[in-house]
Amino acid sequence: MAESQNIEYKESWRDEYLKWVCGFANAQGGTIYIGVDDNGKVVGVKDIKKLMEDIPNKIQSGLGIIADVNQLTKDGVGYLEIKIKPSSFPVSYHGQFHYRSGSTKQQLTGIALSEFIMQKTGVRWEDVTVEDITVDDLDDESFKIFRREALRKKRMTEAELNISNAELLQKLHLIKDGKLKRSAVLLFYNDPSIVQNGSFIKIGKFDEKGRVTYHHDLEESLLVNASKVIDLIYLMYLKAKISYEHDRRVEEYPFAREAIREAIYNAIAHNCYMYGAPIQIRIADDSITISNSCILPDGWTVETLMEPHDSKPYNPDIANVFYRAGFIENWGQGIQKICDTCKEIGADLPVYELRGNDLRIHFKALERALIDYPKVQKGQSEPLAEPKEKLLSEKIIRLLRDNPRTTYDELAVELELSRSTIKRTMNRLVVDGLIERVGGKRYGHWKIND
Repeated sequence: MAESQNIEYKESWRDEYLKWVCGFANAQGGTIYIGVDDNGKVVGVKDIKKLMEDIPNKIQSGLGIIADVNQLTKDGVGYLEIKIKPSSFPVSYHGQFHYRSGSTKQQLTGIALSEFIMQKTGVRWEDVTVEDITVDDLDDESFKIFRREALRKKRMTEAELNISNAELLQKLHLIKDGKLKRSAVLLFYNDPSIVQNGSFIKIGKFDEKGRVTYHHDLEESLLVNASKVIDLIYLMYLKAKISYEHDRRVEEYPFAREAIREAIYNAIAHNCYMYGAPIQIRIADDSITISNSCILPDGWTVETLMEPHDSKPYNPDIANVFYRAGFIENWGQGIQKICDTCKEIGADLPVYELRGNDLRIHFKALERALIDYPKVQKGQSEPLAEPKEKLLSEKIIRLLRDNPRTTYDELAVELELSRSTIKRTMNRLVVDGLIERVGGKRYGHWKIND
């Protein structure tokens, strides 16, 4: 019997064949024979007893489905039969969706993937309800952030916000049939990876050779991550060029803060979370690249994004929460805001790039705001001018407020300076009475004296 829509032959087992299992489950179901060549001849398979145990476990843990794995014999030669039933819900393998078409396996992407999911479920991935998480399990801090920002930005009134968490989620269309949607968990649960791995923000600082020098993973709720990410980037990843106008200090960053903020919030709100890939922010001295998984509306291109366009969010419920919190604009005006704020400081307009399902926005640094630092040998203590010393002191105090147990070495990595420079500056802060050490070296912490 030849290979067909429902039959696949493999001479031996490899874990990558879980993709074929995924493809059959997403289509009409089918059977994979292990130990059979392309012509349908039984050639046998080694370690058949071990595979009888391993394959079902790998299918269940990797795909979340159950398949029948049977041992068969022909002419005294043993081989395996893996019978896969069609799944009523989309099945993914490491965030990829495969589909059996004819005698080939295809990976679904873009519009084809979106249509497939809608056909399978009638709902978007983010709209599926969650069984084991209730409103009481959600994160209080996330609700505080939303209420505070929605009121501050006047996107909701105090009366609209002065209701229970459950009523608020109902108002935001995040509850269906008495259960939380996945979008609610992503927005308000302290560990959104419970509904999908990769639901976090990955930030990395890269040197001139493309090597990561330090990084952060923000793995809390979307609302908590959104409240932290911009300050984290501008405090720990970017340096402002300092100048003085008379006696007033002027800080100029190489990237427009509002443009970066809008781009990151757009990435969070419009990310396609079912892919299981984190939002990535790659920061170098002369560029920032922000990327997220996406499915653009039918017929849209990156050129469409740079033109006046209607608002067609992929995640309407998540986008609505971010809009009401004042994190993003409505009516498709976010990209216009990004461009306008870049123009205001004289920076180049960002460049959008679409690679498969990965949407990237590239920002080029403002040349006049770049800082030229002299090369310093490892372990050498850098002499700092008084304005730079003052700025460093302020940054150290901010970092100590965030984490009073921060060490000299951790500060040196975060601020890209030598340990001796950090220690000298902190000794001066101690002498000036601005900070003090409470407890010993191992279990103590730093106290800020306001």
